[in-house]
Amino acid sequence: MDLTEFLAPFFEECFEMLQQMEGDLLALDGGDTSGMAERIGSIFRVAHSIKGGAGTFGFSRITEYTHKLEALLDAMRDGSRQMTPEAVRVLLETVDVLRDMLAAERDGTTANADEIERTLTIIRQMLNGESIAEPVSAPAQPAAVLAEDLPGEPEAVEAAMPDDAFEPVVAAPPFEESPLEDPPGWHVVFRPGDDIAGQGSDPLRILRELAQLGPVQTRVLDDDLPPVHSINPRRNYLGWAIALRADVPRDQVEDVFAWVMDQAEVSIEPLGAGVEPAPEADASVWGESPAEFVSAEPTPVPTPPARVGPDEVVRPGDVSPQAVAAPAQPAAKPTPAAPAPAPASASAPAQAPTVHAVPARAAAAAPGGDAGGSIRVGIDKVDAIIDLVGELVITQSMLGQFSEEVERDGFEVSMLQRLKDGLSQLERNTRELQENVMRIRMLPISVAFNRFPRLVHDLSRQLGKQIELKISGENTELDKTVLEKIGDPLVHLVRNALDHGLEPVDERRAAGKPDTGTLRLNAYHKGGNIIIEIGEDGRGINKARVLAKAREKGLVGADEQLSDDRIHELIFAPGFSTAEQVTDISGRGVGMDVVKRNIHALGGGLEIRSAEGKGTTFVIRLPLTLSIMDSQLVVVGEQTYILPLMSIVESLQIAPDFLSRVAGRAEVYKLREDYIPVIRLNRIFNIPARAVNERPLLVVIEGDGQKVGLMIDDLLGQQQVVIKSLETNFRRIEGLSGSTILGDGTVALILDIGGLFQMGRRLENRKGAAA
Repeated sequence: MDLTEFLAPFFEECFEMLQQMEGDLLALDGGDTSGMAERIGSIFRVAHSIKGGAGTFGFSRITEYTHKLEALLDAMRDGSRQMTPEAVRVLLETVDVLRDMLAAERDGTTANADEIERTLTIIRQMLNGESIAEPVSAPAQPAAVLAEDLPGEPEAVEAAMPDDAFEPVVAAPPFEESPLEDPPGWHVVFRPGDDIAGQGSDPLRILRELAQLGPVQTRVLDDDLPPVHSINPRRNYLGWAIALRADVPRDQVEDVFAWVMDQAEVSIEPLGAGVEPAPEADASVWGESPAEFVSAEPTPVPTPPARVGPDEVVRPGDVSPQAVAAPAQPAAKPTPAAPAPAPASASAPAQAPTVHAVPARAAAAAPGGDAGGSIRVGIDKVDAIIDLVGELVITQSMLGQFSEEVERDGFEVSMLQRLKDGLSQLERNTRELQENVMRIRMLPISVAFNRFPRLVHDLSRQLGKQIELKISGENTELDKTVLEKIGDPLVHLVRNALDHGLEPVDERRAAGKPDTGTLRLNAYHKGGNIIIEIGEDGRGINKARVLAKAREKGLVGADEQLSDDRIHELIFAPGFSTAEQVTDISGRGVGMDVVKRNIHALGGGLEIRSAEGKGTTFVIRLPLTLSIMDSQLVVVGEQTYILPLMSIVESLQIAPDFLSRVAGRAEVYKLREDYIPVIRLNRIFNIPARAVNERPLLVVIEGDGQKVGLMIDDLLGQQQVVIKSLETNFRRIEGLSGSTILGDGTVALILDIGGLFQMGRRLENRKGAAA
């Protein structure tokens, strides 16, 4: 059975479950102890589900990692281990590690093996009841995926053992060094569930059936076996790693385990696919022969391990009683087949552990992050489209019948109204179908907001601030493309709000504020746009300081006076920063200009509202979609241009007497009680002007909190247009955001409001300099 088609949904569900797990952990970290048992149970189910799915697809490293994580969470469920703040920190780190491992499998890359081993070491420490501590150095003993030591076997016991006690496991050469290349066969990991026998399944019978397919070598997996005092008799701690050396189809191997797939963890991978099967001669580890499973005689239960110390385990036959009683002496460690050179420093740790990273998979075999372009669609949206298609069929039938009547009886004036009604119905159906198809691309903004609880949690600890995150409007929907591109700007604005906006505790107390600062994320629809607000109750923008810094950098003249909005705009100047200290979070003056540029590239705008001592709010205005927009057609000279309808405040015919110049530079128009700058589009685009128009038209547009008047020659009307990218086939042109094809087949260019503002300022500045 080919499971490739199920990979993309598997990864998507895993990332969603990890998001849920992270949310539960953050709630526990925030002191919310209500329903702790339910939260721990939810976290456990996430680990269990990921483990099962990973086993299905053969991601053995993920399966083993989540298996150990599941064991720890199970101990927390039954109360033998506590969910402490340190435990929450460790579990949040495991969420990051799992994300990395899943992304590596999805993208065909390699996960961070050091982080995997580091967190596994901490999980083992927690399972053994040890205090959690970041390991100072990596253990000297190589740690193979299928040859890990039991948790808690200390060097003292290893020293008392013979030098060859672990020789077969540690020194076993990897498969690549075997004289056989690409052997036919399968590597199987079989871990029965706790109740497999109670449900009528016999694990040994399954192993005997597998042995009938060909020669097998097996090894017992006892790495999950806890100390004696922690053993739960109702649980199964053992599994088997099996090397089946037989050229048989995968389906035959799967058939052996078909009846226990829901009762056990099973992974099947080809031999040589990045796993380490047992060498032929390693009978001491893998078992003498398949005959031991073919035999119907039950296997005698081995004598339980003896306890030496609080965490030492010694197995019968490994060491004599005299050796146990004797004081531990340093003993030579088993040597790997190809040891890495030791570090030059005398104080450096011994050779780092060998971690078997997940092999990189071919890009063609594993989908990329968004390679499939898939999106989840609610059944209600699909039903709405089906209903509209039905309406279109009815309208088509009506128009078809009308056409037949005209062809048979000839056209009469009385038929004109029927034709108009039919075309009107077709227009309504088409518009509704278009709107519903666009709804398919809509996703809730919670997809972008979900990353911020963890970001705020980590940065608040790093900055030493107390911060409460409040999110509202997370169900507000916007286009998938817009959602993907707005993520990074939002992250940058949040980081700046946490670092620069919100004050430390002592500063908040001095200002009479509560110790805990508030960061608000809000989203809502307004006038065909989506509005996103990022606000905090911090110190606000110090306008005097911003203005002084701008004068210092030469961005503003020494005597030039600016409005509050213009001062706020200075924050988006490239390289501008008022931070006295540069941190790894912010303060370099890099990013805010990119934020604004990216938002403008989406056809949106950015506005700042700030009050000193009360806080700052960034307001982002975005179109719901980048594919279709409502527009106003305008004429400049002999050219037709498109203006986004959402940017237009009003259009009016003006008298030239109301136009004037300020200091011989900017042309302004008095609109009621305000003066707004005027941009003549024919000068911006170097288009020959029409004959003198005594009553020119002025279209007042708004962007970034500013109003500007565009001087045009004529208005043609409003219509919806399909946006086509210019950059796909041509280079980027300032002042233009795209193009469209009109109903008569001509091409019209779509104006970029933000770009027009910048071009207008530069043009007026050049005029002033020339004067």
